[in-house]
Amino acid sequence: MLELSILGFLAEEPLHGYELKERIKALSGHVRPVSDGALYPAITRLIKAGKLDEHTEPGTSAAPRRTLSLTETGRADLLERLRHPKPVEISDQVRFNTVLTFLRHLPDRREQAAVLRRRLEFLDTPTSFFYDEGRPVRAEEAADLFREGMLRVARATGEAERTWLEEAVERLSRADPADSPATGP
Repeated sequence: MLELSILGFLAEEPLHGYELKERIKALSGHVRPVSDGALYPAITRLIKAGKLDEHTEPGTSAAPRRTLSLTETGRADLLERLRHPKPVEISDQVRFNTVLTFLRHLPDRREQAAVLRRRLEFLDTPTSFFYDEGRPVRAEEAADLFREGMLRVARATGEAERTWLEEAVERLSRADPADSPATGP
């Protein structure tokens, strides 16, 4: 997801490494913080793969600053990652939010809707944090107040997300295919 975030934010505009880190941190840092030890090696890999360009500019004080921008190869990789998210990127809420953050960059509304439908299919599969003899435990069946709370909050969140996903798929389906989705910030 780190590479998807790097590619996605740089699809919007060139950024300095620190600015990029701050955007990634704002997106998921409270759940999965990004360290310099993960970010800068990922940037280096993407540069070596021809997906990012790096330019050095004079810094505001004395140190030069690296400005990163997306190449056409990087844009193609971003679009491919958005078209075909991995199963864990559909099932994991934080990872799916990262996909959602950049899904507007896909130029085809049908492809956007297909990704949302995959998330809907996942949400429609009975699941739980807890199981009894292989069967998902519902909030009303929870063994204690706190597990009941977890399950009730998860159900309410899932229902709200399902409603939004259904509305979004409908809106994407109604839209004129010639219209491209908003790709601005």
